[in-house]
Amino acid sequence: MSEDLTHPIFPIIKDLAEELHVACYVIGGYVRDRLMGRPFKDDVDILVLGSGIDFATALGEKLHTKVAVYKSFGTAMLMFQGLQVEFVGARKESYRSESRKPIVEDGTLADDQNRRDFTINAMAFSLNESSYGELVDPFQGQDDIQNRIIRTPLEPGITFSDDPLRMMRAIRFATQLNFKIDAVALNAIHEQVERIKIISKERIADELNKIILSDKPSIGFKYLFDTGLLAHIFPAMQNLYGVEYIDGKGHKDNFYHTLEVLDNVAELSDDLWLRWAAIMHDIAKPATKRFDKKAGWTFHGHEDKGAKMVPKLFAELKLPLNEKMKFVQKLVLLHLRPIVLAKDIVTDSAVRRLLFEAGDDIDALMMLCHADVTTKNEFKKKKYRENFELVKQKLKDVEERDHLRNWQPPVDGDDIMKSFAIGPGRHVGIIKNAIREAILEGDISNSRDAAMAFMIQKGISLGLRQVEKA
Repeated sequence: MSEDLTHPIFPIIKDLAEELHVACYVIGGYVRDRLMGRPFKDDVDILVLGSGIDFATALGEKLHTKVAVYKSFGTAMLMFQGLQVEFVGARKESYRSESRKPIVEDGTLADDQNRRDFTINAMAFSLNESSYGELVDPFQGQDDIQNRIIRTPLEPGITFSDDPLRMMRAIRFATQLNFKIDAVALNAIHEQVERIKIISKERIADELNKIILSDKPSIGFKYLFDTGLLAHIFPAMQNLYGVEYIDGKGHKDNFYHTLEVLDNVAELSDDLWLRWAAIMHDIAKPATKRFDKKAGWTFHGHEDKGAKMVPKLFAELKLPLNEKMKFVQKLVLLHLRPIVLAKDIVTDSAVRRLLFEAGDDIDALMMLCHADVTTKNEFKKKKYRENFELVKQKLKDVEERDHLRNWQPPVDGDDIMKSFAIGPGRHVGIIKNAIREAILEGDISNSRDAAMAFMIQKGISLGLRQVEKA
């Protein structure tokens, strides 16, 4: 299958392998993606029967390019024509129960393929002249691609126990490729689920983010839930599951609703943090759930409590505590606001307040709220969506007129203090708030002249004396 080896690096490796009398293979993701007809990423793994570092060093000299050597991992890497090429010697691995760090020994091609996580990642193309491009597929990875199945090369209980992160990776590949996980492997994940505790939260978060960035993330979350992994890695999301009935009244299952919202957002945007906002938007519903004999089930204040939960959950999940977290927090806090506007008569005042609070994130917020309409009642869904379009148009009209996105007050504290010859204090805060409210209510325009005139009136009503201009 030499037609699959289209990058110019491969014949160069072939020539060097002949010169050094070394057996070489391209293995893993590149092979899988070529056989699936998918575009391959900008990196490839080269397996050397011998020292991967020595081979990479010799190739670097031949290409006059820098080689990065990672002695502790026994690997080396170089860049060539935009491709990251990593070299490793064939090895066999054994594991201790308390660690996912293997004991590594030199091995054969078969040893190396045995240690791979899944059959679709254990296939290799030969890079030697006599067998150039031939596929080495001892575990029928090609068949598993055809059957769209995730299987492990060896007994899955051993594979997952040796490196429990592979349980997450199995779910991630199943989600990304829309494959099924083999029943035996799935059962092994159930049995080994406790082993996920030895994996760092950073590594788990990396796999979780890849699941979330898939075309249909709900596939992965259903696997995480069904296997018991979700309860270990993200219990707050697990807690969304379930429906409770009192007096014959039940609420929707907020776990499956969240997955539906997440998939809806995934169809609209590939923004990871908007997808996280979808995951978190109802995260506080279990904590705010109440039953009222007249109203039925309520979740009052879940948006406010959910926003307060976001920093703690991000910290637990080892997600960034920067502007990304604040973006998610803001969307969780505001996610009901457009829905309320869509139900009621949309006033300019309400729209101004939403623009003021959402700022540049208003478009993302509207996308989340559009995705949050998951009712099975097509009439209701159509009505909500039509009303959302009216809200969006109103937002556009008000923004064009009043310029409230990322609003900055046209009059600041210095203006107030200079105008009345006062120092910092409560009067400054009162006047600033009054100006903001007057603009948001539409009593005055969002302009400096109007705000200054209002400031003078407000100050005088508070008993302040305007400084006469010289």
